[in-house]
Amino acid sequence: MTDEFDPVAALHEHLAATEERPVEREAGWRLGEAQALAAEIAGGGVDDATVVRRADEIRTLLAEIDRTGDSEADDHVAAARELANRIANRTDGE
Repeated sequence: MTDEFDPVAALHEHLAATEERPVEREAGWRLGEAQALAAEIAGGGVDDATVVRRADEIRTLLAEIDRTGDSEADDHVAAARELANRIANRTDGE
C-alpha cells in the first residue's frame, strides 16, 4: 500500500467533479474537453512526455475559464489549474 499523492489522478478527479455541477455553457465545454484529456492520462499506459503535453493542453483550456457560474465548480477548477501547472512543469527528473 502506498500513500504517494498522484497529481494526475487528482487532476482527473477535480475535473470529473465539475461534471454534475450547474456550470455555464462555455465553461462546461472547456471543462468537458479538459476532463477527456485528464481521463486519457489518468488511465495510465501513457509516456511522461504525453502526460506533460496533455497537462499543458488542460492548463490552456482552464486558463480560458473565468468563472463557471457555480462556486463549488470554481473551487475544483482552481485546484485543477494548480495541478495542471504542476504536471506541465515537470522535468525529466521527477
